This record gives sequence, structure tokens and C-alpha cells, in this order.
Amino acid sequence: MANYIMMQGTSSHVGKSILVTALCRIFSQDGKKVVPFKAQNMALNSYVTKDGKEMGRAQVAQAEAARLEPTVDMNPVLLKPTGSSCSQVILMGKSVGNMSAREYHKGYSLKAFSTVTGALDRLDSDYETIVIEGAGSPAEVNLKANDIVNMRVAKYLNAPVLLVADIDRGGALASLVGTLELLDEEERALVKGLVINKFRGDITLLQPAIDFLEKKTGKPVLGVIPHIEHIGIDDEDSVSLEEKKLMPKSGGDIRIAVIQTPKISNFTDFDCLADETDVLLYYVQNAAEIGDPDLIILPGSKNTTEDLLYLRRSGIEAKIKEKIAGDIPVIGICGGYQMMGREIFDPYHTESSHDRVEGMNLLAMQTTFSKDKLTSQVTANCAKLHFAGADITAENLRGYEIHMGKTDFFANADRHPFTIIERSNERCDYLEGIGRADGLVFGMYIHGIFDNDSFRRLIINALRQRKGLVPLKSIVNTYAKKQQNYNRLADTVRQNLNMEKLKMIMDAAKK
Repeated sequence: MANYIMMQGTSSHVGKSILVTALCRIFSQDGKKVVPFKAQNMALNSYVTKDGKEMGRAQVAQAEAARLEPTVDMNPVLLKPTGSSCSQVILMGKSVGNMSAREYHKGYSLKAFSTVTGALDRLDSDYETIVIEGAGSPAEVNLKANDIVNMRVAKYLNAPVLLVADIDRGGALASLVGTLELLDEEERALVKGLVINKFRGDITLLQPAIDFLEKKTGKPVLGVIPHIEHIGIDDEDSVSLEEKKLMPKSGGDIRIAVIQTPKISNFTDFDCLADETDVLLYYVQNAAEIGDPDLIILPGSKNTTEDLLYLRRSGIEAKIKEKIAGDIPVIGICGGYQMMGREIFDPYHTESSHDRVEGMNLLAMQTTFSKDKLTSQVTANCAKLHFAGADITAENLRGYEIHMGKTDFFANADRHPFTIIERSNERCDYLEGIGRADGLVFGMYIHGIFDNDSFRRLIINALRQRKGLVPLKSIVNTYAKKQQNYNRLADTVRQNLNMEKLKMIMDAAKK
């Protein structure tokens, strides 16, 4: 039987995911066979495993920190919001359909708990340590009866819980005390310690608050974790986009605007672009914010048709076309790529109530949604990409596909820049994406394409050259940088969390 520790929070976005990531790397550094787990995730940032299954992006980062290949046992239930109070339900990596919040919480969630326990039992037999993440708050009394991600998991495993609060947003003391008060006696007993996260300032000034908390709650404060700037680890959901929008919009040799639609998905596709020292990447929600970029990116979407209509209503579509007319290139990924065609058909109402929506008419193609979703890891070659005045060639580009529907090309369609040579570990020969002959517009289904260091630099250098800037030869090593970030996070948490007491708590729970 494995050792357990569970991170629960006083609310969403208090740093549970990052602390689980830190502990996964710490235990891995200590030679433990450690694995992350989150029973149910609600996020639009997802990933496809080697066996073609879909899971939350946060658990992928945690798996990487634990030096593991991600598997859906680490995240057996994923909810992907599609509209108002409705989500696509992903069970063990495969969609089981769309459900309203009421349908899911009142009828389905407890049925899914058997899938959760099955995944836990498999991990328990294969690993020494399981680091578990909760969701939101365990004290949401309106959801508690059907909750399958917080105290129900802790009770199933008799797992010790650390309760985490974000002091940066204010009200941390009240949140910790209030959360504990709203738990029942059995649940409160499982909480073995408190963690104050994202602290800025002089720790000695916080000591009276720590003393108060320990006296008031009877729970030890195991650590005060400082706010970590530029953490460089994949974000769980679009809440973190608000933090990204606070970055300055001036400076940078190359300026890249990413259109933030209401149902934006997989925005982590662009984090590696933001890591480049000569790039300023920023997110925009209205036409005026687009400014004067060197490149515009249309990202993935969980509701392509509704997001397309949002672009039309908001004036963003018109602004994008204006920028293209002014020689500014545009790249579309997945849902953004589908928007760039002539039409989108949804005969089964997979995403919305619209049978047909007119596209942006930037590319000679059309897309028809189907009931089935394609999820696969892919390897592709790029041989015919004419972009921003440069001809780009690259081989063995790795990425993954997550999309519903099929895109068909018209007879006068321009060149297909990519060829998928491997899909789900099977060799193939499949033309992918489409690019205009003028080099100003191209799109594709491949997520993670910019994580390929050489390809990313070729794209940036094409933009540099058309501005009269010297191309840069230095290439950021995305993998190495991620490892540095995991180690930096682990070092910070190890220094500020009482690891000795934590291990005692975990050992005591196992007896």
C-alpha cells in the first residue's frame, strides 16, 4: 500500500496544483516512486496520452515532475465546459457525452466514483507514494453530497490532508478557519496541517497570524510558501490567463497577439513562445487590444462556432482581416484553424444549436463536426510552409490532436504544409493543415507544435527577417527549461515546508 498526502484548498486557484507538482518532484528527488492523482478536473487545457486518451494538463505537469509518462489513471474524470452550465464529460480519457451541471452532479458523478477508485487502486499497487489534489473547496455545502474529488477521496484512502490558502488574494486566515468549521468532525480529523501559499513580505510579521491559526484550529501550519515569480509550469485553467494579461504590452522585438475567446482551450500551446527573450506574447479580448502585433494567433476552442460568432460580434474578426490586408500574418490552431475556413457545419449539434455557421473565409476549406473525437499523439514533417516571406522546412515535429469533425479542402486550396508520418505509434502518410500562397495565413490541428524548439525559432526568425532584424541562432531547450522550473519549484517548497513533519504525518496515516 502506498503512502498518501492530499492537497485541498480553501477555494480554486490557491496553488494546489503547483504544490502537488512540487511534492512530486521532491519525492522523486528523494528516490520515491511517486505518482500524482486528481479524481476530477474541470479545465479546457487538456493533453493526449500515448495511447490516445485525454486528461487534464495539470496532471501532465505533475507527471513530468515525477518523471513519469502521463496516463489517465492520474486523472480519470475530466470536465470540459462547453457552454453555460454544461460540460463534456471525459471518463478514463474518452468522451461519454455532454451533460448539464445538474445532470452530472445529481445523477452521474457518484456513478463515476467507481472509476475513480479503480484508478486509485491501480496506482496504489504500482507506486510508493500518491500525491493527491482536490478541487475548489471541500466546504462547498451545496455540492458536497455528490462530490467525488475532495473528502470522498480522502475518506476512501484515509489520506491525510493539507489545507491550502492563498494569502496573496487576502482573507487567508478567515478562509482556513471557515473551511475547517464547515467540515464535519470526521473530515476535520483528516486535515493534518495548514499551508499558507503565495506569501510576499517579511515572514516574521506573519508569525502572530500563524500562532493564532494553530491555537484557533488545533492544526499545525506546516509551511508558508513564498510567491514564486515566473514559475514557468503549465497552468490548469483559464483563470491564470488573467495573470498573464497583466504583463506589459510594450517591448519585445517580436510581438504576438493571442486571441482570448470565451472558450479558449490549450492556451499552454503558446507558453514556449512567451519564454523566448525576443518575443512579447499577450492575450486580447477585444479588437482595440490587438494593437500592432507581428503575428496573430487564433487558439483552440471548446466551442468553435460560439467563439467564432463572438469574434464576429466583437469586431475582432474584422480587425484580423484588416491586419492581414496590412501584411500581418495569422496562424490558427485546432478550433482557431476551423474558424478560418469558409463554413462550419454541426449536423448533430455537437457544440451548439447552429446547423451551419459562415467561417472567416481565410482558407479554402470547410469543417463538419461529428459525434466522435480524434485524440492522438502525432509526428509530422513540414516541407511546404511558406510563411512571412520564408520557406520553412522541419522534420519529426511532435504534437497531439484533440478535435471533433473533419475538414475538407476545396479544389483551389493552397498548399498543405505538414505531413503526419506517425499517429498513435502507427506509421501513416496524411496531409495536414493548409497555408495560403501569400504566406500570411496558415492553420493546423496539431497542438504543441511550438514546443518543437527548432520549428518555433524558424517561425520567429521569419518574423524577425521581415522586420529587418537579424535572425537569432540561440534556441531555448523547452525540455531542459521545464526541468529547471520543476527543480526550482521543488527547492522553494522544500525550504519552506516542514518536510520532516509532513513525512511523519504520511507515515502515521499508513499505520
